[in-house]
Amino acid sequence: MRTFETSDFTYEPSHHVPFRDKAVLEAMREIGPEDFANHPNPNLNVKVMPAEKIGEAFVKDLYGRIKGAGPAGRRLVMIIPQPWPFYATIAEWINRDRIDCRNLYTFNMDEYADQDGNIAPESWPYGFTHALKKYFYNNIDSDLRPPEDQMIGLTNENIKDYGRMLTDLGGADICYMGPGWTGHVAFTEPDAPEVPDDLEAFKQWGPGIVTLSPFTLAQNSLHGSFGAAGDIAAVPPKAATIGPAQVLEAKHRLSTYSIGVHGTTTSWQKLIARLSLFGPVTPQVPDSIVQLAPTDCLVSEAIAAKIVVDWDKGY
Repeated sequence: MRTFETSDFTYEPSHHVPFRDKAVLEAMREIGPEDFANHPNPNLNVKVMPAEKIGEAFVKDLYGRIKGAGPAGRRLVMIIPQPWPFYATIAEWINRDRIDCRNLYTFNMDEYADQDGNIAPESWPYGFTHALKKYFYNNIDSDLRPPEDQMIGLTNENIKDYGRMLTDLGGADICYMGPGWTGHVAFTEPDAPEVPDDLEAFKQWGPGIVTLSPFTLAQNSLHGSFGAAGDIAAVPPKAATIGPAQVLEAKHRLSTYSIGVHGTTTSWQKLIARLSLFGPVTPQVPDSIVQLAPTDCLVSEAIAAKIVVDWDKGY
């Protein structure tokens, strides 16, 4: 097994690490492309493909659902993340094909909050609701847009009712997702004091304010919105998020495992993808709940590749 210990030096994972079962971690490090391609869980439809194809697949799936529902006059409810530039492309295609979006409802899966749990307002230029309106809603021709109150972000005013709003619409038709460094689903962190650590209670946990993990601060400090500079002080300390209840309530899920560092094979997502898809279902790896319900999983070739030591690469 791929262990980093030797006979003369053994150690326990840091207490900062949410999932610390050494035997499971060693087994995860041995998983390779053939294991992803032949996943045994019938709930998981796992496809391995080049990383650049995954963004294309995301856009085509999301747009295909809008295009299919629009002419039929069918209500479509989506939980969406924030790969911001993609939404401008989808808006362009909606305009090109003259798709009526009056029955489209989108719910953001998360939003940043301050140290006191106050959710960032739509006016904050680095927030997800701001991005939703700027890149998606405002780029759809006015005669094709849904009512603005159907493109919904988390706010101080609606967070207590956010889960009910989804349930009243019959739950989401599709939840688009992908784990963070800790395995968080949306911003539901494995070690946040606000999140239940009992699995049954965890599965029923709905929208709330959570304390972000230091790993998430590090991860998001690499985003372009924060300068891609490792500026962990720039990332807000808390977030509003949907919970596992909304993910599992959705009729279907599409989860992506493809994040690298500016086109390289280096990725913080490589181990967590294995824990999410092959490890135990546990609140210590929130994204592992995808194993419980039908989910399309798009895994990049770089993520699926074996974990190997590479001294030549260094940092």
